[in-house]
Amino acid sequence: MVRSLTDASAPGAVLAPAAHRQARLLVVDDEQPNLDLMSSILRRAGYERVVLTTEPVWALDHLDELAPDLVLLDLHMPGMDGFEVLRHLQTVVPAEDLIPRLVITADSTSATRRAALALGAHDFLTKPIDVAETSLRVANLLQTRMLHVQLRRHNDRLEEQVAARTRELEDAHRAVTRRLALVADYRDDDTAEHAGRVGGLAARLGTALGFGPAQVALLAEAAPLHDIGKVAIPDAVLLKQGPLTDAEFAIIRTHAAVGAHILRGSESPLLELAEQIAHTHHERWDGGGYPRGLRGEQIPLAGRLVAVVDVYDALVSARPYKSAWPQERAVRELRSQRGRHFDPDVLDVFCQQLAVPVG
Repeated sequence: MVRSLTDASAPGAVLAPAAHRQARLLVVDDEQPNLDLMSSILRRAGYERVVLTTEPVWALDHLDELAPDLVLLDLHMPGMDGFEVLRHLQTVVPAEDLIPRLVITADSTSATRRAALALGAHDFLTKPIDVAETSLRVANLLQTRMLHVQLRRHNDRLEEQVAARTRELEDAHRAVTRRLALVADYRDDDTAEHAGRVGGLAARLGTALGFGPAQVALLAEAAPLHDIGKVAIPDAVLLKQGPLTDAEFAIIRTHAAVGAHILRGSESPLLELAEQIAHTHHERWDGGGYPRGLRGEQIPLAGRLVAVVDVYDALVSARPYKSAWPQERAVRELRSQRGRHFDPDVLDVFCQQLAVPVG
């Protein structure tokens, strides 16, 4: 049975602080006279949002709707007793969502108190209850509840502010890395579009290989930095129109290690991945690559992936020293290096994504 508040008064009740009067109170007791008395005490104290019930099952069924700030609970009731109610509250109310439980009982033995405390009780009222004591204990528990709610709201605001600031820093970080990639790209690509295309192709291939959205996003930002080490290559070598001598090619090959050195030492996942790609995208599946001669799966997957898309974009793009290849010719060239330059599985997935007939 559920009762609303009455207009009865209870002398001796301590007036509730104004900030507490809209708190939601739930009182569960199987005896109607006890509810009447509690209604009078709480009304006299100034509480305006109180629900009283003799049915603990009903109270638990409607807990989300009632959203109490404080539960006043009789322990010894027929059917579902107060211990079962406390046990259920422990299960359904998250630990971080503090809802104080004030236990009301005529049994003041230590064993009863210990059992109730173990099930999440916060305070006790011993029957017959004292009006002033009841008002004060209710006020104290509500103060704890209100401070907890305020702290959670404050923490939520701080988390939102930290998240917003983190997004701003990440956006700024990405903007800087994109411009850093452009610096390297402008050294030997008049359009400075190669880095961006490699990032897009790498993300597309990463998705096809089963990378998660966060990994794909990192790959899209990190892959354009693969040639950042070229900023250290002299123009006379990097921009040479004719064939390179062995000595000049040795200088070109240093850009992988230089790029890794430039990017090394950051705690940013983006720059850590970019370092890995810069260092390994010229390694070959057969071990004939540089700078370390890694073989097969010794080469990180990101490096193997970028190796494919980097060569593909270089083949299909026009450069001062070559015209752009048709896609079909570029794919044939890639396939000729399957298991030699490129990871066979990565290459197969890339070619499937392109869906280009090669005859």
